[in-house]
This record gives sequence, structure tokens and C-alpha cells, in this order.
Amino acid sequence: MAAHVDKKKTKGSADLLDRHVGKRLRVRRALLGMSQEKLADAIGLTFQQIQKYERGTNRISASRLYQFSQILDVPVTYFYERVGDVAGFEEDERDGEEGALGGLSDGGQESLVDDRAMGVNEMLERRETLDLIRYYYTITDTRMRRDILRFVKAMAERAKG
Repeated sequence: MAAHVDKKKTKGSADLLDRHVGKRLRVRRALLGMSQEKLADAIGLTFQQIQKYERGTNRISASRLYQFSQILDVPVTYFYERVGDVAGFEEDERDGEEGALGGLSDGGQESLVDDRAMGVNEMLERRETLDLIRYYYTITDTRMRRDILRFVKAMAERAKG
């Protein structure tokens, strides 16, 4: 991470840490099923500003990060989890501005990548994965959830051939 700190920065430009925090913001918002518009309204911003934060284009101030933590019901430290993971920062660099979730909208866009080539972190940040997790845990019957898990596992094994 020393190379990351030594980079010369221009005033106000986003860096890898800003993109990491933005991704964590997007993941938490998506897991809660909250739209960018709803989050923006709750904090008094436009959805375009939320997009800029989530893409890491704009930095999130400490006070704004605290507001997000309150609305999204997570501690501020949530946004910095896995920040020491050097591999995670390398992935962020490869993702470019769009990141693993792709696109500007909440409309379910995914980047056009071969799913088999994705790393675990990239898979966990995709909208499809977040939707699956969110809907899975809305099922309160634990036996039914186990059955769904068995079904998905069997389908995946069958698809391998």
C-alpha cells in the first residue's frame, strides 16, 4: 500500500480508497434494496451525486459518510472493511470507473465479462449476486432456504457436466 500513498494527487481527485468506499456504499445500499434515488432523498442529494460517490468519482466527506452509516445501519468502519487487502485495490484499479457492478443506473445492468473469469470479490459485488442474497434471506423458513441451496448446488453441478 506504500506505492498507493506515494502517488502524487491533484486536489480533490478520487483515488483507490475513494473507489473502495464507494463500492462498499453501493453494495450496502443494494443489499438493503434501496434505490439511489431513495438514498439521495434521505440525505438531501441528487441520485447523480450518489452515483458519483459509488463510482469513486467524488470523495465522501467524513460527515457525509457518517450520515450514510446511519441511514444504511452500519458502522462507519463498514466502508473501510477489506481496505488493507492489496489484491482488492489491484482489482479496483482494473475495474476502472464503472467497477464490478457496471453501469450508471440501478436498472440491473451488468458489465459484459465472462463470469468464469471473475474473482470472488467481483462476484460478490455484482448486482445479480446482491439481489440473490437479499431475496434469499427474505425467506424466513430455514428448511425452504436449505432446499433452495441444495437445488442451486445441484443445478451448478449439472451445468459443469
